[in-house]
Amino acid sequence: MPDFDFALGENAEMIRDTTARFAADRIAPLAAEIDAKDWFPRDLWPEMGALGLHGVTVEEADGGLGLGYLEHVVAQEEVARASASIGLSYGAHSNLCVNQIRRWATPEQKARYLPKLISGEHVGSLAMSEAGAGSDVVSMKLRAEKRGDRYILNGTKFWITNAPYADTLVVYAKTGEGARGITAFLIEKGFKGFSIGQKIDKVGMRGSPTAELVFDDCEVPEDNVMGPLNGGVGVLMSGLDYERAVLSGIQLGIMQACLDVVLPYVRERRQFGQPIGAFQLMQAKVADMYVALNSARAYVYAVAQACDRGKTTRFDAAGAILLASENAMKVALEAVQALGGAGYTKDWPVERYMRDAKLLDIGAGTNEIRRMLIGRELIGA
Repeated sequence: MPDFDFALGENAEMIRDTTARFAADRIAPLAAEIDAKDWFPRDLWPEMGALGLHGVTVEEADGGLGLGYLEHVVAQEEVARASASIGLSYGAHSNLCVNQIRRWATPEQKARYLPKLISGEHVGSLAMSEAGAGSDVVSMKLRAEKRGDRYILNGTKFWITNAPYADTLVVYAKTGEGARGITAFLIEKGFKGFSIGQKIDKVGMRGSPTAELVFDDCEVPEDNVMGPLNGGVGVLMSGLDYERAVLSGIQLGIMQACLDVVLPYVRERRQFGQPIGAFQLMQAKVADMYVALNSARAYVYAVAQACDRGKTTRFDAAGAILLASENAMKVALEAVQALGGAGYTKDWPVERYMRDAKLLDIGAGTNEIRRMLIGRELIGA
């Protein structure tokens, strides 16, 4: 497929080439099995670490590549093109966990946690949501009480990506009352009183493990408070714009994967004595898919570049993932339709793309919340 040149720069193209080669060689051949078995291929993490993919936005002094969110989006896109579920786990690790530690941890905390996360020896995760606190995340119930030089955490988290395999988790808990009484903690899987609860069986993004976290008098050293005490909402909200920008890359990857299947298919599949791609209705379908992908790319790349300049807005970060998520769902549905009966079978990957695409209409904030945020910010309500 001919590519539109977005002129993203040498670093972004280098990351794209490196990630695309790795993803095609090591991730894509496993994608169907990952989905069928709901299997997380943990062995990929050190391989991705060796390429620098886990520390794209981390400063070189701390062991990262010292690049920006644009390069991170591009890496995210190419991983998700091969497997959206691995893309989701990669985003949760490299952005939601690693990038938040990079932005908010003390030098001592960075020295303790970043090396093994960046190398891929450890898997990272972030825990905000609870069974009763999703979009209204500040209503969380997980509580942390100070006892001597430790905090004792009691409660649960839910819908947590990478939870069953995570070695290091950024976890938000109540240390006071209201929105001003939340604190971020760095949790290790071996902490006393911390365990993994039920694993969640999802429709899509299978192979990206999701589970409950259980804190039963979990003991957390005071040194593991990340960011200001009772300032967790600021830590949380400040990361959402970057999270939305980077995770948008998953949907770009899904759309490209759809075109990777559909274009050869419509050239080769024959009906009424000619390739189905010769029919104008099919040409229009392919055109709509291509435009949906590149319009989303343009917005997502622009927002990522704004993040790198420190100029992004909350409503544009929400807008980028809103456009990418809805376009990806439309493109995936069109991919199934383009393949006809074949598209509705497990013999072709487009049904998986459709199931995977739906997640980001819901995850990382629902599209309803994104619309509310965008409208409220624009109106000034």
